Amino acid sequence: MNVTALIVFILLFALVTVLGFFAARWRRGDLDTLHEWGLAGRRFGTVVSWFLLGGDLYTAYTFVAVPALVFGAGAIGFFALPYTIITYPFVFLVMPRLWSVAKKHGYVTSADFVRGRYDSHWLALAIAFTGILATMPYIALQLVGIQVVLAGMGLQGTGFAADLPLIIAFVILAAYTYTSGLRAPAMIALVKDTLIYITVLAAVIIIPTQLGGYGHIFATQPAKNLIFPTPTAANFGNEAAYATLAFGSALALFLYPHSVTGVLSANSRNVIKRNTALLPAYSFLLGLIALLGYMAVTAGVKAKPQFAGLFKQYGNNFAVPALFLNSFPDWFVGFAFAAIAIGALVPAAIMSIAASNLFTRNVYKEYINPNATDRQEANMAKLVSLVVKLGALAFIIFLPLQYAIQLQLLGGVWIIQTLPSVVVGLYTRWFNRTALLIGWAIGMISGTYMAYVNVSGGSAPFNSSTFPLHLGGLTIPGYAAFYSLILNFVVAGVLTLIFNAVGMARGTDKTTTGDYHEEPIAVPLMS
Repeated sequence: MNVTALIVFILLFALVTVLGFFAARWRRGDLDTLHEWGLAGRRFGTVVSWFLLGGDLYTAYTFVAVPALVFGAGAIGFFALPYTIITYPFVFLVMPRLWSVAKKHGYVTSADFVRGRYDSHWLALAIAFTGILATMPYIALQLVGIQVVLAGMGLQGTGFAADLPLIIAFVILAAYTYTSGLRAPAMIALVKDTLIYITVLAAVIIIPTQLGGYGHIFATQPAKNLIFPTPTAANFGNEAAYATLAFGSALALFLYPHSVTGVLSANSRNVIKRNTALLPAYSFLLGLIALLGYMAVTAGVKAKPQFAGLFKQYGNNFAVPALFLNSFPDWFVGFAFAAIAIGALVPAAIMSIAASNLFTRNVYKEYINPNATDRQEANMAKLVSLVVKLGALAFIIFLPLQYAIQLQLLGGVWIIQTLPSVVVGLYTRWFNRTALLIGWAIGMISGTYMAYVNVSGGSAPFNSSTFPLHLGGLTIPGYAAFYSLILNFVVAGVLTLIFNAVGMARGTDKTTTGDYHEEPIAVPLMS
């Protein structure tokens, strides 16, 4: 056991625990209302929103998985960079409209907006179901980051004793999320992002000096890790997969419930616009994190005997912890591992809050207790947030890790199917609500099937999120989410034409054109 690293880790973990409970007093509001508990009263300004969204989107699993992908597969792991760059112009255009209409009507979730826009409780239920379904394995994967660093410090074994540290961490998380709501991850995000920036900057400066510089690092990479195979006339190869992964992931990122929750907690639409200009700083950080995968290859961490058992258990996900253990003194290992673990707690808290908001507003209040009071809504959301965390914890403890990874791959395939209803709905109501529901169902089924058969042919089901699209004699491997979204749009479009022609009911739109724009500022004619 690495005692020094563990002591530093525990001290930093204790600090964020105190902050989590203290957050209930920060920007105090009535936490017995869903508006205050689940969205912090929509009070966050530019700085807090920047840290909250950064902590929300750039998770511990990102810190572990992106360099692990580069470590194992090479250049394709860098698809995460263009996709985060593509997504911010998209967010700049779309999310201020969602914020404005949500503020006007008191919407807490994207399913609330769909309910009001299309007057369809079934379509809203589909959006809520998809959000919860896509979020659950995402929460579970945050635990992978904590598991890996705990194992790296020697806290491993079998049975209950092996899972106890993870259970303790999540019980603490559940407690301060229950008491403080969204304020807790927002406050902790400031500490988390500071720790991660320090860790990454230290790593990209110190480790290359130990390995002979960046020139040597790139020179020691296998050719396949640096350059894609040349596409042929019959097969577009990795280039098509890379492009569709980047574009499809960019469209999906801010449809996740935790992303929507982070956006709706802002105090103005201008805060969202400013953050789309500032958040690319995290993309720069992400690029540095991805380089850790190449450093781990050069350092030869997988061949070191002391890491053999952990690589066998966690696969390439142990590449970054092994690199830190190999390169830094024990005290800094504890610091870095705490950054990763805290980087798991922030998004896990936001995700559980977002999932509980969806259940409370779009299932509990819609179908179970339509006359629920504000206090009943808030209490239900708090309870569901505990259940969601418990489910994610059980997922990791009782099921093989690979199941969580496979389901998270499907998360992007699933959540992108809400784009026609949510994003297009912010601009036009041309689509028929029943057509959107059928298109969603076709997209969910086809996307899941594409991920099941995947591009690797004889490999295990759900081993990849890419699908080999065959057009004549041409094969175009692409992101299953992207292909299934196209099918979703085609079905919804064709059926809308048919349903509109036969005069199918469209429901009543509870929003108006002015709801999607900034409120005009009254300026007196004379001062």
